[in-house]
Amino acid sequence: MATFVLRGHRLIDGSGDAPREGDDATVVVDAERIESVGGRTPSLPQGDDVDLTGLTVLPGLIDAHVHLTLVDLADEEGKKTPAAVMAAKIFHVCKLTLDAGFTTVRDAGGADGGIAQVTASGLLPGPRIYPSGPLIVQTGGHGDLRLPWDHHSHGVHGVPGLFQISTLVDGPDAARKAAREHFRRGATQLKVCVSGGVVSLTDSLEDTQLSVDELRAVVEEAEARHTYVLAHAHNNAGIRNALAAGVRSIEHATFLDDETAQEIVAAGAYVVPTLAVAHLMINEWREWGLTEEIAARMSGIEEAMSNAVRIAYMAGIPLGSGSDLLGPEQNRRGLEIVLKARLIGAMNAIVSATRTNAELMGLADEVGTVTAGNRADVVAFDGNPLDDPWVLDDPDRCVFVMQGGKVVKDLRR
Repeated sequence: MATFVLRGHRLIDGSGDAPREGDDATVVVDAERIESVGGRTPSLPQGDDVDLTGLTVLPGLIDAHVHLTLVDLADEEGKKTPAAVMAAKIFHVCKLTLDAGFTTVRDAGGADGGIAQVTASGLLPGPRIYPSGPLIVQTGGHGDLRLPWDHHSHGVHGVPGLFQISTLVDGPDAARKAAREHFRRGATQLKVCVSGGVVSLTDSLEDTQLSVDELRAVVEEAEARHTYVLAHAHNNAGIRNALAAGVRSIEHATFLDDETAQEIVAAGAYVVPTLAVAHLMINEWREWGLTEEIAARMSGIEEAMSNAVRIAYMAGIPLGSGSDLLGPEQNRRGLEIVLKARLIGAMNAIVSATRTNAELMGLADEVGTVTAGNRADVVAFDGNPLDDPWVLDDPDRCVFVMQGGKVVKDLRR
């Protein structure tokens, strides 16, 4: 790989510090890593300078709650769609994600380790993927895809090496076995569902799911692999069960209250709100392949989740960033940062999608900040997201994307 010097831009380095400009913003990239940030640099051979004058440079953005494989919600189990077609749709979403400036993602249920291998090897463009494997869910809970009157289907659907939405477990032993199986198939962390969900058939958001003993079995397996568990959780009782079991990452936290927020702080856990899906689903449910009944379950969710973000922020909980987008055209990941900026300020929202997500995922020494020694994941937007966060929601204004020292998008020419 080549050496590059990125010049002429405004730099928001992901740390939360004030932006840098001029020579102080210069970034030197050597192969896959950032060699230095700031200071004067010697002239390099022709073609090695990258003029980003007038643009704003940030670390490669991170989305900590994606569903790259939930591209056909009318066929979540993959029974009707040829595997080749499903794969094409999934990798289309991967390319959209990278084009929007998201160089790293955590798949929050569905993606098999094989998908991560494809983008990591460079066979097809896409973000660096950290898959959670199938959702670990209880019978009749969020993620049980069977219709209420289906008494015969007990098999696991999906395509090995590509996707599987969920695994049904009942009891600690079954939960433990599922955890081990998901790690065997390439999961880098695990996902459990501790409450009902919006896209559900047989539960409500107020329900709690999986016992603490079942959850603890999953957490123990993750800890044995030096990794962690994230939990789909809308209500406070579910959040408290997850914390009691040692879960690290609370997803959604829709109805979070002050008391439970303090318990999250005491546990040293993170919250990953998903404002974008709440904002979009109410208007785009038809395009995503959802039913009117499911869309109706979104009533009041965006307002509740916004309130939860305020509570979490005031309590000092580290806030990650996840879009939770679904469907075949997942091109609004930056909307999550925009909506969070309204609640906690633009800089804090950017940090949530860079440094905080990296810390949550155990990757702070690799990605999340433009820092010497980190991977050379660098993106440049046309505009200043501190003044106008909406630029982050427009893939066309993401002018330049470097991933691991390789230029994968360049609209300057």
